[in-house]
Amino acid sequence: MPVIDLERLLYLTELRGLPVISPHGERIGRVVEAALAPTEHTRRVARYLVGGRGRTRFSIRHDQVRSISIAGILLADELLVPYHHDESLLLLCKDLLDQQIIDANGRKVVRVTDMTLSIEKAGEREELWALEVDVGVRGAFRRLFEGVAPPPLIRRFQEPIKPNSIPWEYCNLIEPDPLRRLKLRISYDRLNQIHPADLADIVEDLPPAEREALIESLDEEVAAETLTEVEPKIQLDILESLDADKAADILEEMAPDEAADALGEMAEEASQEILDDMERAPAAEIGELLEYEKDTAGGMMNPRGFVALHQNATVRDAIEALRGNEELLESLNTLFLVDEENRLAKAVPLARLFVAPDAAPLAGLALAELLWVPVDADGDRVIELFDKYNVLTLAVVDEEEKLAGVITADDVISVLRGR
Repeated sequence: MPVIDLERLLYLTELRGLPVISPHGERIGRVVEAALAPTEHTRRVARYLVGGRGRTRFSIRHDQVRSISIAGILLADELLVPYHHDESLLLLCKDLLDQQIIDANGRKVVRVTDMTLSIEKAGEREELWALEVDVGVRGAFRRLFEGVAPPPLIRRFQEPIKPNSIPWEYCNLIEPDPLRRLKLRISYDRLNQIHPADLADIVEDLPPAEREALIESLDEEVAAETLTEVEPKIQLDILESLDADKAADILEEMAPDEAADALGEMAEEASQEILDDMERAPAAEIGELLEYEKDTAGGMMNPRGFVALHQNATVRDAIEALRGNEELLESLNTLFLVDEENRLAKAVPLARLFVAPDAAPLAGLALAELLWVPVDADGDRVIELFDKYNVLTLAVVDEEEKLAGVITADDVISVLRGR
């Protein structure tokens, strides 16, 4: 790891208030703000806003600066122009300090306390480049003593404090304004790699507008997995804040029972608008689930979360079926056998496949007792069966005893968590 020359670093709290010196040695003001122009350069400070006693603020371009140090900024020319607000600029003090960002490594939301800039050579001139944002106590310490003690003294006193910072290229600034996110050119690739349960914790720590911004930035599959992990009230708030087509895209990636639970909490007009924007097949599936009372087996079941084979099938047939349903393997633990009328006949623990020859009939590996509940079974009855028999998956059948769906232990936990 390269050694950083501390003399080539400048903190934002030090830059703010730094004297600005003319080419003739006259102090013409102090830095009151600095700005990046992300569309020009994602790291270089493009403008310095300078003010002084009795002076109107004026702006200095990066190419007007000769040298930069903790003692001050020396200009190469005296061409000073009044500052005019520019939406394309990211103001470091106004737009960044105290903003919430996501620490992808720490998997949490943190607050920016300061910023570290590096002094870079640009021919005969010097520039400031964004290096990292400080999110720990050390940055807060500098903020506390900013303007109270000289910067060299603050640097000396901060040494015992452990630094905590995030490289600039890894910063994920969450703001509700999509234009601001575009200006920052922020990539959310690292967020898509965080486990959905950790992302859910992050979402719950953010204010409402920022939650929407984060969910919209994620891949739809990741967004769906994340939403299933957040508290039901927050999940509802997020879905209601999204455009109907975006909400539809995310709900299509959810398990049908989870999507139905989410829509069931919404106003009928809003949920119908989302259903209308969904693909026909998942919309029909979710619509059928919405017909069941929420606290019944039908309302709890997943109509897609199982693999069913004919009761005369073999282990080889089961292996082929599993290869065609790889998306279920993470949660699948039981195979179901049905008769010629598609009525539920037997249940086979998945683990038994691995100790049986390929030609072995699945019926010979089935459980002695078949547990199931009708679609209108009360939710308390479902929970009672999971508790009494320690099952991981419970079959749900319709009026004709045909397999309608399954309820997993995860579904039961979700119900208990929501009570």
